[in-house]
Amino acid sequence: MELFQNSVFFGIFLSFLAYGIGLLFKKKLKLALFNPILIAVVIIILILVSLNIDYDTYQNGASFISCMITPSTVCLAVPLYEKLDILKKNYKALIVGISSGVLTSLLNILLFAFIFSFDHATYATFLPKSITTAIGMGVSEELGGYVAVTASVIIITGIIGNMLAEVICRVFKITEPVAKGVAIGTSSHAMGTAKAMEIGEIEGAVSSLSLVLAGVITVAGASVFANFW
Repeated sequence: MELFQNSVFFGIFLSFLAYGIGLLFKKKLKLALFNPILIAVVIIILILVSLNIDYDTYQNGASFISCMITPSTVCLAVPLYEKLDILKKNYKALIVGISSGVLTSLLNILLFAFIFSFDHATYATFLPKSITTAIGMGVSEELGGYVAVTASVIIITGIIGNMLAEVICRVFKITEPVAKGVAIGTSSHAMGTAKAMEIGEIEGAVSSLSLVLAGVITVAGASVFANFW
């Protein structure tokens, strides 16, 4: 066991194993609650705690998976290119929708900071909660937030978006594919976009664009909002 833990492949193996189990649960039970990433997180935590394995040992291998976050985000340009005509046709709605989503997210964090009396570091930690990890961690670090907590918050936001996207669209009777894509991509970044791609090609393409633009706008917006608290 000690030899296995000290191997650089330990973190990678455990991550893939946990995610594979999560996928099996999802396919068998077919419920949004059984999100593969959520299940993987729970399994990894339980294994590390039960076997008394420290996080650094796991991260030594798992960090190689993290390195793929940025290039995988760039690969989202493919569905954008395939649906470029639709994006051009709806560019006004896209700009307004994405900007509104980012502004709402930032205002909500400011409201929470007021209600729960956050200090500045905690406030800065939550500001980039709805953008992709590759961008959000950099924003948090620059603004003086807790980067590790920011990563966790971003993942939780994405998992919730992935789980509830279809339900929320049904409840609020959102049927327009472009509107679905904007809402999902702006609020729950890459994990939400994965769900948008399952819903439809247009939703996936628009969500891909939304997560990228939301990230760029949030970088500027968070820098401004950081001065409010």
